[in-house]
Amino acid sequence: MEYSYLTDPGKVRDHNEDSVTIVKNSSGEILMAVADGMGGHKGGEIASSIAITNIGKRFMATSTVGNKEDAIAFIKEIVSEANMMLYKYTTDNPDSAGMGTTIVLALLTKDFLLFGNIGDSSGFVIKNDKLYKITSDHTLVNLLVKSGELSQEEAKNHPRKNVLMRALGANMNVEMDIFDVETDIDGIFLCSDGLTNMLESEQVEKVLASDLSIDDKLQKLILKCNNRGGTDNISVAYLKKEA
Repeated sequence: MEYSYLTDPGKVRDHNEDSVTIVKNSSGEILMAVADGMGGHKGGEIASSIAITNIGKRFMATSTVGNKEDAIAFIKEIVSEANMMLYKYTTDNPDSAGMGTTIVLALLTKDFLLFGNIGDSSGFVIKNDKLYKITSDHTLVNLLVKSGELSQEEAKNHPRKNVLMRALGANMNVEMDIFDVETDIDGIFLCSDGLTNMLESEQVEKVLASDLSIDDKLQKLILKCNNRGGTDNISVAYLKKEA
């Protein structure tokens, strides 16, 4: 099994509000997570960093997440904890009001694979060189697509496509969607919308299926995003299972 992650500020933003990690505990279980922060005065940077640092630390301190039901409860607990930390930070620092972050994560054990998300950072599995999106974006536009008010094509360039309906740190209570996914896959791919807004799935698939090293693949994806304008921070976390 190989895995790596990379984050880049892009070409337009003067700082990076994304945070990303991949951690392994003593049982060999792996947690991958990407967070895309929001909020002025470095609020986004702080929000994504608090979320990723806390989630990573809690996972590393756990020898095993247990069975699937225990793991789902554990994910909800550590995400809720991170949410309260962010909520408290904004309460203690009034100038950071409006601060928050998206979060997408994947937890892989020898027995099961779980995805979780809040916001519009995306989680995919890779099978036969194809990307399959697991998560569902918590955006106003996605809500309008689901209700039939917008087509997928109209949603792509909608002026309010970045309006989030759910974010970590926005309220005292937060609901994370959890997905139970089959483990018969070739890989896991998580990213912030700085990548999905710049590249089509086919372009990502082509890079991931290439003969490059795993680190070079991620570098190439970020380069492609930046060559197209790099209008946002770009973060990717990628795990390739053994053939």
